[in-house]
Amino acid sequence: MICNLCPRRCNADRSSAAGLKRSICRASDDIEIALVSLHAWEEPCISGKTGAGTIFFSHCNLRCCFCQNYEISAGGKGLRVSTERLSDIFLEEAQRGAACIELVTPGHYTRQIVEALESAKKRGLALPVVWNSNGYELEESLRMLDGLIDIFIPDLKYFDSRLGEKYSGVPHYFEYASKAIETMFSMTGPAVIGEDGLMKRGMIVRHLVLPWQWRDSCKCLSWLHERFGDDIYISVMNQYMPIFKACRHPEINRPLTTLEYQKVIRHAEAIGITKGFMQIGKTNEEKFIPHFNGDHVLPEVMPG
Repeated sequence: MICNLCPRRCNADRSSAAGLKRSICRASDDIEIALVSLHAWEEPCISGKTGAGTIFFSHCNLRCCFCQNYEISAGGKGLRVSTERLSDIFLEEAQRGAACIELVTPGHYTRQIVEALESAKKRGLALPVVWNSNGYELEESLRMLDGLIDIFIPDLKYFDSRLGEKYSGVPHYFEYASKAIETMFSMTGPAVIGEDGLMKRGMIVRHLVLPWQWRDSCKCLSWLHERFGDDIYISVMNQYMPIFKACRHPEINRPLTTLEYQKVIRHAEAIGITKGFMQIGKTNEEKFIPHFNGDHVLPEVMPG
C-alpha cells in the first residue's frame, strides 16, 4: 500500500524493497516492536503505581540527531509481529496490571494499530489508550484514530521550524505539529483526571529543553498556554543527552545546564501554567533509557 501517513508524504510502497528505499521512516507494512514493558518513568498520571503499558515501535519519520532511542528509531531494531499479535499484546499488558496502554512512536503503523485496537476492545480491553508521538503528523491520519485513543502525548519539539530542519531533518515542523496538537485536542477535549489520580482522557504535551535553545522553549510554552490554557498538561523535560549524532552540532554537544532549564520553568510560572510537570534531579543518564531487548514482544513459549 502506498504510504502518505505523515507530512513527509513519501508516496512509498512499504510492501516492496524498492519502496522502502524511498521511505524516510524505513518501516515496512509489517509491524516491528522493540520492547513491551511496564514503564515507571512516565508522568505520574500515566504511570500510576504499576507503570504504563508501553509498546515501543521500531522506526520513526524524524531523524533527530539527539534521539535517545536511536537504536530503534534510526537503527530499526525490533521484532516483526502480526496485527493479531499486537492485539494480544494489548490484552497481555492489561493482565500484567498496566495503568494504561501506551503506544510509543506509533504513527507509521496507524492502519495496523486501528485494526489491532478494534479487535482488542471487542475482546475486553478497557484501559485508557495513549498515543505517544513526535507530533509530526497529519490531521487526516490522526482522524483514523477517533474513538480509539483516550490520551495523546505529543512532543512539541520546536517553535522555530528551522531548528526542526537542523536537528531533526524535517521541514515545517511547527506548522505540522501545532496543527496535529490542535487536532488531538479536538478528539479528546480537556484533560480528565480520575479519583485514582490517573488521566482518563486528555492531552499532555512534552517539550525537551535543548542547550542554547531556552528562548525557543519559552515560545513553545507560550503558544501552548495561549492556545489551550489549563485544558491540557505540559511536561517540561530536562533529560537531554548529547548522544547519537549530536556531536555534529557543537552548540548542542553538551548537557543542558540547570540555569537553562530553570529559565524555562520560570517562564512557565510567569505566564500562569499550573497544570504541568517538571523533572527534578539528574534525569539525563543512560540508566533511564529502556533496554530494547524484545521483552514480551513475541508469545511466551510454555516449557515442556
